Amino acid sequence: MLKPLTFRQYTTNELKPTGWLKNQLRIQAEGLSGNLDKVWPDIRDSAWIGGICEGWERVPYWLDGFIPLAYQLDDEEMIARAKKYIDAIIDRQQDDGWIAPCPREKRNEYDVWAVFLICKVLALYADCAKDEEKIQPVIYKALKNLDRHIESNILFDWAAARWFECLVPLAWLYERQPEDWMLDLVQKLEIHGVDYEKLFADWRYAERRERWSFLNHVVNMGMMIKAYALLSRFTGKDPNVFAKRSMAILLRDHGMACEHFSGDECLSGRSPIHGAECCSVTEAMYSYEWLTAITGDPYWADRLEKAAFNALPATISPDMWTHQYDQLSNQVQCSVFPQGKQPFDTNSEESHLFGLEPNYGCCTANFNQGWPKFAMSTFMKAEDGIAVTAIAPSKLTDGNITAEIVTNYPFEDGYSVALKAEKPCEIALYLRIPESAKNAEINSVTAKAGYNKITVKIENEVAVNVTFGFEAKLHERDNDMYCVRRGNLTFALPIGERWEKKEFVRDGVERKFPYCDYEIYPTTAWNYAFADDSFEVTFDKVGDVPFSPEGAPMKLKAKFVPIEWKLVDGACTEVPEAREAKGEAEVLEMIPYGCTNLRMTEMPLVK
Repeated sequence: MLKPLTFRQYTTNELKPTGWLKNQLRIQAEGLSGNLDKVWPDIRDSAWIGGICEGWERVPYWLDGFIPLAYQLDDEEMIARAKKYIDAIIDRQQDDGWIAPCPREKRNEYDVWAVFLICKVLALYADCAKDEEKIQPVIYKALKNLDRHIESNILFDWAAARWFECLVPLAWLYERQPEDWMLDLVQKLEIHGVDYEKLFADWRYAERRERWSFLNHVVNMGMMIKAYALLSRFTGKDPNVFAKRSMAILLRDHGMACEHFSGDECLSGRSPIHGAECCSVTEAMYSYEWLTAITGDPYWADRLEKAAFNALPATISPDMWTHQYDQLSNQVQCSVFPQGKQPFDTNSEESHLFGLEPNYGCCTANFNQGWPKFAMSTFMKAEDGIAVTAIAPSKLTDGNITAEIVTNYPFEDGYSVALKAEKPCEIALYLRIPESAKNAEINSVTAKAGYNKITVKIENEVAVNVTFGFEAKLHERDNDMYCVRRGNLTFALPIGERWEKKEFVRDGVERKFPYCDYEIYPTTAWNYAFADDSFEVTFDKVGDVPFSPEGAPMKLKAKFVPIEWKLVDGACTEVPEAREAKGEAEVLEMIPYGCTNLRMTEMPLVK
């Protein structure tokens, strides 16, 4: 029997974004995500729909974000385009259930990671389109074929590293049509796949390694955090033990100032000039979403917010037409590094440019799942009511009840839940308060961090007000450096920018405005140290593009002093040359890390 979820995600039919979050999804729809099938050959001409281009992970990756984006915005044109792809994929499923675009004689060479991924996408589509009758038999045949396929074709490469991802569509199917062979498949996947429990029990990747590996690949790390929680639904074991232990190790050894973990391609330590791959952010978010639902532990909702408000927007341009492959904590320039001089372990000299597909195209397809799936994680369904999980503006319709989170959080402190009912009722409400809140109240009654369960009587309309406060504080980093955090936001010192457009064709793929590449050069000083540890917060109106240097709705005023710090081969050095003030202290404004493109995040303290 499948172990029930603590919190169950609503579908796009019940839950819609509002406020700044809806606007963020609209920016995404008008940017690269919403147009990728028009401009990028690997989606436009993919083998998944009968074309000649890539027939592996890129179309499934794109659909995984494009489908919920289309349905959350109720965009009929986008919905029709999503349906076109789904129909084409279903039409090409073989009679024996094989679903990937691969000739029969090549199947034993095909990495079935893409099969896991497309089955997950199909389940998502079935929920969004309310079309289980059509989709369920497709997933059933595909997974049954997979079960037979891996009896004589052991998992390899990405499928072996990401075996647990198949548990997502498998659990979806088992809930609707439980059969014994599905439990066989669960066992086969675990036995064939990487044993991450053993990997972390004898952890040998505390140090940065300058070579490529499946075992410390940063995207695999972002995915595997949820592995044994997904498995626990079949085994009944504790879903939280491995997830928390592995998360603690990753942050200890490879944690960044923005509270994601680094990896430019593989785990790369705690340096502010080593990168974090874009895919690792969106996949970690997806893990946190599942862990929130499975465990009910508020820790994972806090982790989700930290990724969504910091690392996710920081690696995508404000208009969402371009993205980076790798983001840096201290990112003072985004230009092509001299050959062999890049600070990355195995990635190319252009990996931190903003562009169409810098370094590699996986992130081009995959970055777009971040915001839509986050928006689907604001409310979740509890056994006896409704939970506010990730805090952001959204509206839920659950039978007789509508509930709306009214807030500009994280750009203000607090939120309210407006409840309406067609007929009088009583409901349990789980109200989350972020873990770092220094004080909190629910309807003027003191509350605690985490989930606060209250019972609400709704006779017609009622509002529940949640307030909390945060303190902006320095947090110590390596090499006697510091960063500033306030609540679930990390702050950075923004640097003036000059963007240089690069239009060209490479390997038959055109970069043309607005989906071209850009180098960004600094136009203001960045060589600073903190002068003290006091900060003054100011709140501005949340505008049309809040995750941008110009539109940042929050600022921290702080004192800085200039110091000696060099730019070498297009990057600042890991630590400054000297830590003595070269001039008088001056008051500058820091903004949220996710609002920056060029920034200084980790700096020394020179009193």
